[in-house]
Amino acid sequence: MKNVDAKNHVSGKSIYLDDIPVRQGTLHALLYDAPVAHAIITHIDYSEAEALEGVVRIITHQDIPGENQIGGIFPDEPLLAENDIHFWGMPIALIIAESEYIARQARALVKIEYKELPVITDPREARKQDSLIFPPRTFKIGNPENTWENCEYVFEGEADSNGQEHLYIETQGAYAYPTEHGSIRISSSTQGPTAVQKTAARVLGVDMNRIEVDVTRLGGGFGGKEDQATAWGVLCALAAQILQKPIKYSVHRMDDMRITGKRHPYRSDYKIGLDKNLKIIAYEATFHQNAGAAADLSPAVMERTLFHATNAYFVPNVQVTAYSCKTHLPPNTAFRGFGGPQGMFVIESAIAHAANELGIPARDIQAANLLKDGDEFPYGQIVDYCNAGSTWTDAISTYNIKTIQKEVDNFNINNNHLKKGIAVMPVCFGISFTNTPMNHARALVHVYQDGSVGVSTGGVEMGQGLNTKMVQVAAHIFNIHTNRIKLETTNTTRVANTSPSAASATADLNGKALEIACEKILERLIYVAAKQMNCAEEAISIREEKVCVNGQPTELAWEKLIQTAFLSRVSLSEKGHYATPNIHFDKQKEKGHPFAYHVYGTAITTVTVDCLRGLYEVDSVKLVHDFGKSMNTAIDDGQVEGGLVQGIGWMTMEEIIYNKKGRLLSNALSTYKIPDIYSVPGEITIKPLATEGHPLAIRKSKAVGEPPLMYGIGTYFAIQNAVKAFNPNYILKFDAPFTPEKVLMGLYEGREVLAKVKAEEEKA
Repeated sequence: MKNVDAKNHVSGKSIYLDDIPVRQGTLHALLYDAPVAHAIITHIDYSEAEALEGVVRIITHQDIPGENQIGGIFPDEPLLAENDIHFWGMPIALIIAESEYIARQARALVKIEYKELPVITDPREARKQDSLIFPPRTFKIGNPENTWENCEYVFEGEADSNGQEHLYIETQGAYAYPTEHGSIRISSSTQGPTAVQKTAARVLGVDMNRIEVDVTRLGGGFGGKEDQATAWGVLCALAAQILQKPIKYSVHRMDDMRITGKRHPYRSDYKIGLDKNLKIIAYEATFHQNAGAAADLSPAVMERTLFHATNAYFVPNVQVTAYSCKTHLPPNTAFRGFGGPQGMFVIESAIAHAANELGIPARDIQAANLLKDGDEFPYGQIVDYCNAGSTWTDAISTYNIKTIQKEVDNFNINNNHLKKGIAVMPVCFGISFTNTPMNHARALVHVYQDGSVGVSTGGVEMGQGLNTKMVQVAAHIFNIHTNRIKLETTNTTRVANTSPSAASATADLNGKALEIACEKILERLIYVAAKQMNCAEEAISIREEKVCVNGQPTELAWEKLIQTAFLSRVSLSEKGHYATPNIHFDKQKEKGHPFAYHVYGTAITTVTVDCLRGLYEVDSVKLVHDFGKSMNTAIDDGQVEGGLVQGIGWMTMEEIIYNKKGRLLSNALSTYKIPDIYSVPGEITIKPLATEGHPLAIRKSKAVGEPPLMYGIGTYFAIQNAVKAFNPNYILKFDAPFTPEKVLMGLYEGREVLAKVKAEEEKA
């Protein structure tokens, strides 16, 4: 089935936030945000800005009728600053004007005085100063402290990974207007409509039923709109309530980049121990998460780092500890993978370190330690339906790793200034919100008198193909044509108390709820059909919009069946509720069964490095992925391709840079580089693993949003292997992203290499 949104997307007819027709009298909002990272405000003068013609009002924390608080997990983040500034870009005041242009003029007229305070940007420094968001957490299995002496080999080191800008095509924004009875309607570019509703109610001092949040779709989210979209919706709602006018805020790209949080940077330490058979028998890691100035989703992100600290490997003795460190940067937030990639990068670095010291390919260690059914994760869940070994074996044999390695070796022998590298990256990623109560969803289905169907779920379409899969679910159960089915916007009055569209669980949760609703309606329709056909209900089925008796089509068509049911006063509407079974986690013991299932895969990456300039190309990524029984291969392949390239960008070129004062320097597309068409792999080959899928996945089609991003980690190690092929004196470093500047420096570490290159150039 084709993507139901594809035609409107390419013809420009799809409705995003900025496409919503504005009401008469709409005013425009703009933040005045902090020009320093850490300070005490001593005075702010708004008089010149307020006097500017076209400025309607400047709203500060003093105008908030409810709580000045938008913190989700912890109440530690004011909507508008009061006396203290905690990060560069912190919202201080909201300027309301007749146009965005006037609001920008007014912002330049605001005068602020402050007393600067010391700034922390490094999470290790934050830990030294005991600046933590909340106490550290540790996952443990076995007794690593008593195992080190039994290890044949022990290696220790550091591994750092930087942040990543979400760079969704549609920036943050919202449009709000007052309705009857003191209510507010908010159109929001958010992954979490209920979070916007709940927080707006808190700030405005009203009940949640006074706030309606509606989302048609997002122009990308990647986690950046799970929690951080909330502030913009609340700001517009606040202004709409105060002024009783429609308020629009579509955030400028550079404002968005400056004010919003990113993927969490991590600074980590590892210790790995192996026996003589290359079995990893002990592993320790300490993660220093750069949370930024407030909690946001950092506690949950940090938790998922711990859950994925051992990736696709079984290690009998593990102790991993994570610190969520409070710094003076914008509060960092969810990003595709949600802490999992940061944890995986560390253990892959430890394996690469061990392999380099032992003089063997890293894949020898990887292959010797892959998970299998019956193994135990460090958090207590027992491995089942395991496909780690299957995807690995399939990838190694299908793509013939020995031939690829031989081609790489021959190329390197015959080329002086170009070198190739190869790396294999296995992935194991858990599917579910790790906060168990969030694993639930609802759906509302109406079958209209003409046989058309309206579907509402709590899931948000943001380019991942959710709408298409929901249409497929309803069409399959009713056995009707997909053109009869319409997906409604996501709206908190139709489907309440939703979990955000995140954690790769949106299709599973909302699809299962939709199945339940459709099946309840179908049961009633079968009852009507059986009565009409004068036969047992067991004999009735619906096939291609025809009622069948014992498998044989009758004259009773879908539309006639619906009309008959309606005239018989049978309900043609239904609500479905689904809660993921069997999952639980005890945070006191740090043990449980937090995931419905895991997604597995293996990728083989080959790169070519230009050893004169430090540039590189990703030649190919060939992978085997565990889709389960894919509902829609076109959509799922697209998610694998997109996730892979986004992961490559994080590992190679996307570098977030703040100066020591906490000011963002990579604040525009001229200074922050993302993969374009010229930097994606020359070849991406995706082979689905032949498998029966998992019963807790929607129609046994596994989640596919986040797991493929981790394949991009392999690119880092492939580039490193190419650098090592050119410069044997290169000392492995694990400091992502591996930018061309870092590659160039690595290529020419050591005087011997410099002398060799110089001699070759003189000879040439």
